[in-house]
Amino acid sequence: MNDTSIHTATGHFRVTAWDEQTIASSDDETIEINGLTYPARGFTHADVAYHYDGDVEGTGLVAYLIAYRAGSTAPTVGFQQFTGSIDGHEGTLVLQHSGHHDTAAVRERLEIVEGLGTGGLAGMTGHAEVEIAGHSDDGYPVTVHYRI
Repeated sequence: MNDTSIHTATGHFRVTAWDEQTIASSDDETIEINGLTYPARGFTHADVAYHYDGDVEGTGLVAYLIAYRAGSTAPTVGFQQFTGSIDGHEGTLVLQHSGHHDTAAVRERLEIVEGLGTGGLAGMTGHAEVEIAGHSDDGYPVTVHYRI
């Protein structure tokens, strides 16, 4: 029998790898964000790895698509394969990312994709909200609201 109450798990995550490549650019103009160059108008694909600590413990591999628009926020979408544990429930699950970033911060909502979990995470549903502002060697907070 599944528990229908909402649980909360907290932790921190760090970016351990980031490989971003331009897929399409509308022109030759570029923008600089945090010392890196991106197309001013176009989109990229980024393969990203995360490490999680706390009640959320494990690793994540994300495939992002990021659309850059000169003078505006860059919308992001992606899917992450999470492997590890959430509040002691071990297994894997898939998180669907949807958000945006600009020169100040990254803001995303991560939805657990039903039907793709394994092990103790197989029946988990819920979401997380993430905001990254500035650089931190200690990582960034993540809070997962879930049912299992």
